[in-house]
Amino acid sequence: MTFKRSLRWTLVALVLLGLALAVVRVLQKRQQALAPAAAPAAGAELAPTDLITLAPQAMDLGLPLSGTLKAVDSALVKARVAGELQGLSVREGDPVKAGQVLARIDPAEYSARLQQAQQQAESARAQLDIAQRQFDNNKALVEQNFISRTALDTSVANLQAAQANHRAALAAADVARKSLDDTTLRAPLSGLVSQRLAQPGERLAVDARVLEIVDTRRLELEASVGAAESLQLRIGQRAELRLEGSPQTVSASLVRINPSAQAASRSVLAYLSIEPSAQALPLRQGLFAEGTLGTGQRQVLAVPVSALRVDKAQPYVQLLAEGQVRHRTVSPGARGRVAGEEMVEIDLPAGSQVLRGSVGALREGLPLRLTQLRGNSSTEAARPAP
Repeated sequence: MTFKRSLRWTLVALVLLGLALAVVRVLQKRQQALAPAAAPAAGAELAPTDLITLAPQAMDLGLPLSGTLKAVDSALVKARVAGELQGLSVREGDPVKAGQVLARIDPAEYSARLQQAQQQAESARAQLDIAQRQFDNNKALVEQNFISRTALDTSVANLQAAQANHRAALAAADVARKSLDDTTLRAPLSGLVSQRLAQPGERLAVDARVLEIVDTRRLELEASVGAAESLQLRIGQRAELRLEGSPQTVSASLVRINPSAQAASRSVLAYLSIEPSAQALPLRQGLFAEGTLGTGQRQVLAVPVSALRVDKAQPYVQLLAEGQVRHRTVSPGARGRVAGEEMVEIDLPAGSQVLRGSVGALREGLPLRLTQLRGNSSTEAARPAP
């Protein structure tokens, strides 16, 4: 009985083993059948123009800049005297000319003060005439020995006091006249009204702001440059600037460098004048602009900025090496332009084949094949235009 039971279990084990071997053989055949179909998907195909062969190139070095456009000439129209604002009709965007009357402060009070000062000056003049006649009479009497010398000294003192009072009254009249003139607000320069800061009928204090006028015919970029980078600044250096919201670029040149660093950031302000040829564009004060200031030229090994990848902890580029994709960590160096393309210097040996940024991210170790182009070798790499 025990022998039969052992035999039965042995037969069951042999049957299960046979089934397992059969399943394994079926799976192996399926994998072998699927392997040829999956092979093409294991690699990628690139055109020779998707590669850059590193070689020394003359790169125009540049210093990144950004800032806002500001008018070289601008002015704030302020109230020089207190009073009610009258006759203000210009608004934002209206053109004005230098010397144009823009508004007035109610002149009634200041006109009355001028009349009062003029009347006081006339009264002082009359007192001066009296003192002068008295002095002349006493002088003649002293010469004839009719009065003492002391009486003449008194007349001299009275005359000098009257003269001083008259001069003070004239000065007070000039001050009153100046205040009356200040009730008329005129444009200090030609330009456009950028801000209207008060309304007609409003009572203004002294130095209250009424209008801001800017002359957009001359604009400049105020850019903040780091302390270390500021050592590369030289008057006359040129830059290409891209304006906010515009695909066009404008040319500018460095005209001034602030001699003092900013207290908080230790940065240095640089001022770039927008060239007159750019005035055809709709430039506005306050627009943001960025670009690169040319600081020199040198031979470097560089790739387009788009080929530098930063989706890892450290910057890297993708290489074609031994028919596969390789990721190489690099230390980016100077930036500049080669044939108008933004480039960055990298620390790889000459001859390295770098994939362009347009290829996208590829898995390291992925096999690569180059398409055969008519007239080109399949192993030829595209170099940047000189």
